[in-house]
Amino acid sequence: MHLPPSLQDLTNSEAVRFLRRPKSITRILAGVFSLVIFSSLLTDGYQNKTDSPELLCVFNGNQAACSFAVGAGVLAFLSCLVFLSLDAREAHMVNPHLKMAFRLLDIIVAVLWAITWFVGFCFLANQWHHSSPKELLVGSTGAKAAISFAFFSIFVWIVQAYLAFQDLRNEVPVPYKRSLDESGVVLTTLSPPSTSSSVNLPASNPGSLTYSSSPLPSHVTTPKGPRLAMMPDS
Repeated sequence: MHLPPSLQDLTNSEAVRFLRRPKSITRILAGVFSLVIFSSLLTDGYQNKTDSPELLCVFNGNQAACSFAVGAGVLAFLSCLVFLSLDAREAHMVNPHLKMAFRLLDIIVAVLWAITWFVGFCFLANQWHHSSPKELLVGSTGAKAAISFAFFSIFVWIVQAYLAFQDLRNEVPVPYKRSLDESGVVLTTLSPPSTSSSVNLPASNPGSLTYSSSPLPSHVTTPKGPRLAMMPDS
């Protein structure tokens, strides 16, 4: 299928490539699931019974269940937005220690949210099991949506933790290397000069000195000890 040049430029843009990453897709899904959880409970989570005008939580009248789901949903939605913006800035991180710390934080946060939504799903499902939906005026759509998307959020955050772990694993630490071309340093291996060879340094001007090394004469190099003379007998 041939796309117009404008659509091709759009699909090849940096923003579209960023949004098509698996890590970005899981973050968007986690944010959407969190949005559904707290928005459904804010609209239909507090209702009154048929015989009373008092507003109660749909989860067995337990205010803690609704407060937990709404608070966790809002915080998870905000954390998805924060980490999505940090992902966009990750390519501009030059410090390897900062990048590694960000990925470690990403793994820890994803694991914590997976545990949180697992506990929240069990809590909400248990409270919904003990509640009586027939006493509600509007129905149980919001409660069922919160339970379902809390269950889906468990797997989304597990996948997010796995992707963050893969990014951390693929990050190969590059040791610091000093380029010889940039520093202007040339390292050579010099062999020790022999005693029979002469080394002459070229003179740059007539007043420079020339040093040479040659074997010294034997009468100079070998010291002679004192001689003993025999005295005649008197």
